[in-house]
Amino acid sequence: MLSSNLSSLLLTFSSGQTAKAIEVPIWQALPSALEAVGLSKSRPVLVLIGGACQLDPEDSHCLHSLFVEFLAPVVEELGITVVDGGTDAGVMRLMGQARAAINASFPLVGVVPVGKVHLPNANTPGKHGLEPHHTHFILIPGQRWGDESRWIATIASLLSNGEKSLTLLINGGTIASVDVQSSIAEGRPVMVMAGTGRLADQIAVAMQRPELAFPPLSALIHMGAEINGLTVCDATQSTQQLSHAFKDFFAIDTPADKASEVMTSTAVL
Repeated sequence: MLSSNLSSLLLTFSSGQTAKAIEVPIWQALPSALEAVGLSKSRPVLVLIGGACQLDPEDSHCLHSLFVEFLAPVVEELGITVVDGGTDAGVMRLMGQARAAINASFPLVGVVPVGKVHLPNANTPGKHGLEPHHTHFILIPGQRWGDESRWIATIASLLSNGEKSLTLLINGGTIASVDVQSSIAEGRPVMVMAGTGRLADQIAVAMQRPELAFPPLSALIHMGAEINGLTVCDATQSTQQLSHAFKDFFAIDTPADKASEVMTSTAVL
């Protein structure tokens, strides 16, 4: 465990990759902790949530090109900071690998419960490793997956500090549902990537056919509708179309009609 004196630690992975890390014992320490690891500058932020250990290997293989050809390049181009769950699994692993594959420089910040992970080279039984291509790790109090959800949402707001921020759901399960709720509660729009499986597809279908949604999912959709903050993006669209959707959201000069081809609002609910 890291010390709680808000001094940062440089982690070194077996691959030679390094990352700054800090343990944050209480909510009130977050601004100082982010400054201590060099994350005090306001930037647009993408919160990446979705499938982790339960992401099917076949789905992961299919999503690889989405991350390498679309997500990592557009994040790099727009100067976005990415915040995710930080472990070496699922969409977090895909994001880290994609960042490395294109030799990107955008900050990739993992937020993890200190009781669920081990630091590089520790390999503690029952705990999970960190994804080695992340640039920063914020270790927060917690012994269960999901303890990090509110912290991720809050950290993203502190990092954006008035700049645009967006949550992107790819695949996902029970914990991702909590992540969606946390982002919406923070007032952050959530883009659901339809065609990536599990929770993302369930939400996409339910938004089109709300009468088919089971109660928890229906409540989640209506929660998003209250802030007009839940949209669907079709993962089968071209890289150019997906990039236009992102650039449109982050107020980059791109034709609005391109984004409308791939995004559907909950305003119809």
